[in-house]
Amino acid sequence: MNVQGGGNTGNALTCAARLGLKPRIISKVANDPQGRALIEELEAEGVDTSSFVVSKEGTTPFSYIIIDNHTKTRTCIFTEGYPPLVPKDLSRAKLLSALNGARVAYFDGRMPATTLVIAQEAFRQNISILVDAERPREGLNELLDLTDYVVCSEKFPQASKSYHEAWTETSSIPRALVSIILRLPRLKFVIATLGKDGCIMLEKCADEGIGSVCGRLYFGTSEKIPPSELIDTTGAGDAFAGAVLYAICANFSPEKMLPFASYVAAAKCRSLGARNGLPYRTDPYLATFIN
Repeated sequence: MNVQGGGNTGNALTCAARLGLKPRIISKVANDPQGRALIEELEAEGVDTSSFVVSKEGTTPFSYIIIDNHTKTRTCIFTEGYPPLVPKDLSRAKLLSALNGARVAYFDGRMPATTLVIAQEAFRQNISILVDAERPREGLNELLDLTDYVVCSEKFPQASKSYHEAWTETSSIPRALVSIILRLPRLKFVIATLGKDGCIMLEKCADEGIGSVCGRLYFGTSEKIPPSELIDTTGAGDAFAGAVLYAICANFSPEKMLPFASYVAAAKCRSLGARNGLPYRTDPYLATFIN
């Protein structure tokens, strides 16, 4: 059994830190072995944890992830943490300190009430907002209204009949991306990840009036991993999002961003767990993008 820190945001920021950014994280853990280990691991990776809230009581969330070596599939058994992060846990001073100097604020959509408070402050400070829309969550609509960039799963626009109707009313991913851009006028781009089939990105170029938009559609291919090298896909989407976060800060073009993020996600899949395989900035292949 292998024990690692996890969580969408923690994984994505670990990825960004290995690529050279200096991220900060706002979250909450309990003062238990899991919580202490999680903070220590993030700090060792170069993630600033000074904005963490540590509860004297309760439990830190954790998951058991069972990997099937034959089918390359996984089963996740998740245990909620308690108590959750709520707005009153963050003082005004702590929130401002966490956002000080930030260029991009990244959200995974969990802890909706607190997420919205942080996002609203980031919005007021003209800090760009990137959201990983893994699946529909409580409060996600309000968060997306403030968002500049979205990375979503293939199923997100059509995750359920009611959500499908509310967001897209379309039968294809490219049409769904257009609908998302029209629904969320602040968006600069939206990327749908397609697993082994790569990704699709729609970048907005200009508003053409009510109900219309001018944009560019990009198709990104994924790296083909030989079956003998594919170990674990846990956290691949988080790795992709972390690479996109880096790419935004580095002003990458879409043509550079998509293969960069796809390589980072593929590298992660060659090791067990969500973080072990995340590449470092010194990775020789990444030099073609970063230098």
